[in-house]
Amino acid sequence: MNLSDLRYLVAVADHRHFGRAAEACFVSQPTLSTQIKKLEKELGVELFERSPRQVLLTAAGARVVDHARQALTQADAIRDVARQARDPESGTLRVGVFPTLAPYLLPHIVPALHDRFPHLELLLVEEKTEVVLQQLHDGRLDVGLLALPVDDGMLHEEPLFEEDFVLAVPTDHPLARIRKKIDLSALAGEQLLLLEEGHCLRAQALSVCQLNGAGERRGFRATSLETLRQMVAAGVGTTLLPELAVHEPVPHYDGVRLLRFSAPAPSRHIAMYWRTTSAYGDFLPQVAHVVRTAVHALPVRTG
Repeated sequence: MNLSDLRYLVAVADHRHFGRAAEACFVSQPTLSTQIKKLEKELGVELFERSPRQVLLTAAGARVVDHARQALTQADAIRDVARQARDPESGTLRVGVFPTLAPYLLPHIVPALHDRFPHLELLLVEEKTEVVLQQLHDGRLDVGLLALPVDDGMLHEEPLFEEDFVLAVPTDHPLARIRKKIDLSALAGEQLLLLEEGHCLRAQALSVCQLNGAGERRGFRATSLETLRQMVAAGVGTTLLPELAVHEPVPHYDGVRLLRFSAPAPSRHIAMYWRTTSAYGDFLPQVAHVVRTAVHALPVRTG
């Protein structure tokens, strides 16, 4: 049994006719018929019911054809991997990004990647950090853009940039009157609005709160940064937002005052991750360089 035999098998199943199947496979009908008979002899079962008018799959034949299709798909995938390894710039790169970064970073880096690698197909997936990590391990993603720390010896870590957090407060909040950078001690006693469980930004914000005498506003957990921003605008409370989430072209919200922190400001570090065994291993540092260059003009610190 070889891949050619499986292609002949699938062609007959699709066309239900040996002559048309042979034409589709660019072989003579006797050649195709002989190979199908050899395959049936090798397997010890009849795959087709033959009659002068039609060709029908047997029950066993239908199951064998299903597996043959899968085998051919996998064989094509192997060829794709090899082709991409030879010329990664013309391959497909599957990139996972977590939700509190994706809408604010991707508009800045995707055009730059398209300019530098015009034949590279980018498939972008927005998922929470734990899902991105799982899909990296499963081979369903090639790259993850994630916030540190990621403690995983199976993944290579390529630092990209660091962005500060800003404090968003309602315009009638006492802190809104301050016209200069604030010290972290200003958070003492504040009850901040935070994201729901599963968002890495929640853990980062909680860490800042715990270190500086702040807490979480009970009874409310947002599903997105936009919800947090709207709640602040409505006067419900205060929150921490990453710098890129308040940078142009993100629109300004009426009713929200943004306060930046004096050094050392709370921040998050963003890095690219990929499997240490990735076939893209020699190519992905070039991708990381393009990303760092693209964000150079933004209010972040590249690393």
